[in-house]
Amino acid sequence: MKIPFYTWFVKLPEKINNEKLKISFKQAFPYWIASLITGLVAVLYTKLFAWSEALSGFIFAKQPWLIFIITPLSFVLAWWIVKKYARNARGSGIPAVMASIELATPQTNHLVNKLLSIRIIIVKILSTLLMVLGGGAIGREGPTVQIAGSIFRKVNQLIPASWPKISKKNMILTGAAAGLAAAFNTPLGGIVFAVEELARMHINNFKTAIFTAVIIAGLTAQYILGSYLYIGYPNVTNPSGYIFLLVILVAVISGFMGAVMSRIIIKIMRWKRTVKVRGFELMYVISCAMVIALIAYCGFHSVLYSGKKEMVDLLFNDHKYGGWKLPLLRILGPIASFTTGASGGVFAPALSAGAAIGSLVSEWFSLIAANANILILSGMVAFLTGVTRSPFTSAILVLEMTNNHNIIFHLMLAGMIAGMAAMLVDKKSFYEHLKEQYLHEVRLENV
Repeated sequence: MKIPFYTWFVKLPEKINNEKLKISFKQAFPYWIASLITGLVAVLYTKLFAWSEALSGFIFAKQPWLIFIITPLSFVLAWWIVKKYARNARGSGIPAVMASIELATPQTNHLVNKLLSIRIIIVKILSTLLMVLGGGAIGREGPTVQIAGSIFRKVNQLIPASWPKISKKNMILTGAAAGLAAAFNTPLGGIVFAVEELARMHINNFKTAIFTAVIIAGLTAQYILGSYLYIGYPNVTNPSGYIFLLVILVAVISGFMGAVMSRIIIKIMRWKRTVKVRGFELMYVISCAMVIALIAYCGFHSVLYSGKKEMVDLLFNDHKYGGWKLPLLRILGPIASFTTGASGGVFAPALSAGAAIGSLVSEWFSLIAANANILILSGMVAFLTGVTRSPFTSAILVLEMTNNHNIIFHLMLAGMIAGMAAMLVDKKSFYEHLKEQYLHEVRLENV
């Protein structure tokens, strides 16, 4: 006779004789289960995302004219699924998790279900897959964070009443860290992200939970996908002494432009909410799709997808110079994609935009490959910092993606300078603005 999983889940800790060990096990067990599920879902999502992008690229290469049909249709379906079934599955997902952490109190905990749920997971995955099938310049990393937060939230809700209480806020936060770690294969990045971007507080009370969750989710993904670097191991050996000065220049430009892109997206989203014309949302989505399709059809394919291909090409090919058009395309693509209201993240697109700016500055000074790679990586850190205002998270993520520990000071300098440059454009981060919008809408729905 088979024992139901839920019964096993509840009864297993009761077999432990030591009382202290039993309590500790009961407190840790839900984190382990949620982390394992997160790792498995992250792997499946990664594979589906890659397959959708590959299928899209194959179709557009064979029959370029189909982009004018597939892109608008995919964008509209991605937007409609979100609008119809889970409005809070739109966009990146990180602001929704930030809002959930703030709402996870006894007074407002019931509102978290509007932001984190099984429905959110399903809609999030479907919408992003449709967007990337249409060539949308989006990433899967932010969505993975909301998916992971939803998984941890659901596991938390299944904990028996007789068990020791586990903080709902800590559970969500730990899930977000595990999700980012599994998405990028960057365990340190997941931990730093939880502390710098989500918690913004002392973490002594739940540091063990974060560490174990990140390890389990990351190892699960790594066991299935294999040990890999998100980007690879670019050559940055023997950099010139003056490179720090150019890192500062790249950081200023990239940080500033990251904040500008964020500001434009926020302005467009606010403007859209003021327009009350019937059918306007649909027409806007179609317009964005057609703009991206037209640009790509004219030969500028860098406007499509997450931008990972562009990052890899710049870092590992002999030709390090992408030209002045590449940064514009890598900024325009996310603006047109993100403002549709469908699901999709900005982490990977921000990294690719920063890489393009680093490449452009390298071209200005005709740098050798190693120096150019340092500027490309610094641009990635800086642009992401301009969006998120989380310099340490950005630096650690890029560091772990490339395993280049010898340039950690270059990356940290880029993040620090970029944060200051971004403040000239907007005092708040992109995610802070969106978090406030989520909080406003969820509380308004509850009135």
